[in-house]
Amino acid sequence: QVQLVESGGGLVQAGGSLRLSCAASGRTFTTYPMGWGWFRQSPGKEREFVSGISWSGGSTSYADSVKGRFTISGDNSKNTVYLQMNDLKPEDTAVYYCAATPLGSGRDSAVRSYNYWGRGTQVTVSS
Repeated sequence: QVQLVESGGGLVQAGGSLRLSCAASGRTFTTYPMGWGWFRQSPGKEREFVSGISWSGGSTSYADSVKGRFTISGDNSKNTVYLQMNDLKPEDTAVYYCAATPLGSGRDSAVRSYNYWGRGTQVTVSS
């Protein structure tokens, strides 16, 4: 059974930082290298792409709204992906989800491109 578990969310003041982690387990993750994505969703809005990293770790992509502030990284040997979030803004408040897909390019921004999803972790940025 495939499972993705996010952690690291919380409440932070504007300008602060958080580091999200997503740990994966399951046979599929030991068989196929995964491309990863981070998405977020706030109330009344659609889930949106935040960042992605390829299965090799050699390619990353970011939404324009987070470029220069967020950094994605991964460790396939641990089946774990991270999202370092700096200079957080109130508009970053959302539930953050990690997602994975076999041999993903890291440039897939569509929700439908990902096979596996975590349950999300809440990030709240106060002004």
